[in-house]
Amino acid sequence: MAASTLTNPVFQDETKAREWLEAQRWPDGVICTFCGQIGNAKAQPATGALGVGWWHCGDCRKKFTVRVGTLYERSHVPIHKWLYATHLLCTSKKGISSHQLHRMLGVTYKTAWFMAHRIREGMKPSGSDAGPIGGHGKIVEADETYIGKADGKTKRPKEGGFRHKMKIVSLVERGGNVRSQRIKDGTKIEIKDILRANVHPASILHTDGSGLYTDTGLVRIHESVDHNKEYVRAGKAKRKVHTNTLEGFFSIFKRGMVGTYQHCGEQHLDRYLAEFDFRANTRAKFGIDDAMRAEKAIAGITGKRLTYRRTSHTQAA
Repeated sequence: MAASTLTNPVFQDETKAREWLEAQRWPDGVICTFCGQIGNAKAQPATGALGVGWWHCGDCRKKFTVRVGTLYERSHVPIHKWLYATHLLCTSKKGISSHQLHRMLGVTYKTAWFMAHRIREGMKPSGSDAGPIGGHGKIVEADETYIGKADGKTKRPKEGGFRHKMKIVSLVERGGNVRSQRIKDGTKIEIKDILRANVHPASILHTDGSGLYTDTGLVRIHESVDHNKEYVRAGKAKRKVHTNTLEGFFSIFKRGMVGTYQHCGEQHLDRYLAEFDFRANTRAKFGIDDAMRAEKAIAGITGKRLTYRRTSHTQAA
């Protein structure tokens, strides 16, 4: 996907889109998605019973396409529309609604909504990207935010605060990647478990004055700033103690969720978080342009499946 313009042939022509995806997924030769053999598959004739795009493995004797073993498997949507949808989702800073995708792709709203969730599933970190962030001398900011309404919760005067809202904790390695996660109750125990799983113990942790992050004993240094008094303060070794990086991320996330998506069921929140994390972690600051970002998102489709059963229930825009 060398060119990111919407006139790119891979967004218009199914054959070129399929060939591009095959080259991306199998750069060293066609790999059988069933037995894993490389270079021992033959293309089936376009005039055959199965049609174009099918391969036959000489080892396990099974037939497959480039879709098998990916988030596109069993989808009747043409590959070029999948690539176009991924490009649109990757280049829209605050997201793109399923209604807009439905109009631009020429598919039903229901199909566009399901496609968007599959693409978000591919944006979730895996492998080395899912390891702990931070490290010796590196600063990790941690903060929580609240959005929408948790399933089954209503706001009552006696509750007050944010008990009725969906709760999110985000971590960012300053100058590096963001990682966000939905939490159930927003307790100190939940926060501690997230820090243990996602932050390198040699890191320097920066938080606001919330008691949720105190006395965790999980990092080398913990410094906080009291937002009732200031938003940035001087720390040790001339460090600036703040959580402004996350405040900026939350600003974009909330504008997207309220302005673009408008509603999100609690069971889908993790995928929306993965989408905003992904765009933040592949922005131009890291030398990644729109085409490269879309390629990274498409690389994440392999080895994942997402059925309609897992994404239905409450729909979002």
